[in-house]
Amino acid sequence: MEVAETKTIRIVLNGEPKRVPEGFHVGRLLEFLAIDPARVAVELNRSIVRKQDWSTAAVEDGAEV
Repeated sequence: MEVAETKTIRIVLNGEPKRVPEGFHVGRLLEFLAIDPARVAVELNRSIVRKQDWSTAAVEDGAEV
């Protein structure tokens, strides 16, 4: 059985470079990183992302979070 390789992107998270799977939105990124969404504010590329927009705000290659 062949296992598909997950494509990753580069982001900067709290000033630290990281690689994460491609195709995440902010909400999924928080889930992947095991960050409690009730305890954070999210800034994406120097703009605050409202909690109601987390499911649509795409995290793309080179994003600063």
